[in-house]
Amino acid sequence: MRRSNVQGKGSGVPTLREDGIFTYLWKHKYMYLMLIPAIVYYIVFCYVPMAGTVMAFKKFNPMLGIWGSPWAGLKYFKQLFGLNKFYKVFWNTISISVIRLIFGFPFPIIVALMLNELRLSRLKRAVQTAIYIPQFISWVVLGGILTNLLSTDNGIVNGVIRSLGGQPVEFLTNDRWFLFTLVVSMIWKTFGWNTIIYLAALSGVDPQLYEAAIMDGANRWQQLIHVTLPAIRSTIIVVLILRIGSLMQAGFEQIFVLYHTGVYDVADIIDTYVYRLGLQDGKFELATAVGLFKSVINFALVVAANRVARLFGEEGIY
Repeated sequence: MRRSNVQGKGSGVPTLREDGIFTYLWKHKYMYLMLIPAIVYYIVFCYVPMAGTVMAFKKFNPMLGIWGSPWAGLKYFKQLFGLNKFYKVFWNTISISVIRLIFGFPFPIIVALMLNELRLSRLKRAVQTAIYIPQFISWVVLGGILTNLLSTDNGIVNGVIRSLGGQPVEFLTNDRWFLFTLVVSMIWKTFGWNTIIYLAALSGVDPQLYEAAIMDGANRWQQLIHVTLPAIRSTIIVVLILRIGSLMQAGFEQIFVLYHTGVYDVADIIDTYVYRLGLQDGKFELATAVGLFKSVINFALVVAANRVARLFGEEGIY
């Protein structure tokens, strides 16, 4: 016999009205109120500016404004793909992002697993606090610190190298060492904060799974392989998809603070190129075309990575 969707109050089954969306929102109103600043932020700074991408298809005239400027079609995209410099910065962006992904993505997972094995709660909290602190320091401040530490003249690091009988290392002026400095400083600044995601996932692992594994004779390493990692696999996949979807974001703030003309060959990325085109050279249409191209690539990477994850049986991000 088919049950009615609308039940009486005495039946013990929630009514249709009690299950309604407005009742749910009212019940959780304080949680959704806390979301309002984030929603406003994304609307104002992420969605509203998207209308400005139309500039990539117009011959911009400041006196006429974006909407009053005449259409130029795909002129600036053709001009963009005809620039030899664009392919260089595109390759630099991809190479830096891939290196950061290879070395930076597994590091927070390893640290989270190590912290999860600590049984001394005070030591665990102290380590967590120590590795979180760099996240709250801006790249402007860190850039000054790194410049002072790695200077070939009076930097502390090169001072130690000299005292050990070595030659000063040009961390910020040599192409190879500059990439090394970028990757290491990025990992140092961000890995502590990223461990929060994995520690939160680890806190949700059912302790009974470990108890069952111990009864089956599993040691700590086997528990890690067969219980811990499978339990947080979905979280790892989601974070990996998001990281792949941001491969065209090679870290503008970090590179802008640290780079200079001497390392343009390896450090000039799409974001810094757009900055120079738009704000320094005044080529707003071309800069918008570059930014739009980057956004399209990022979107395609997110969709492709999510599709591959779902093919392997994972939930993905949508």
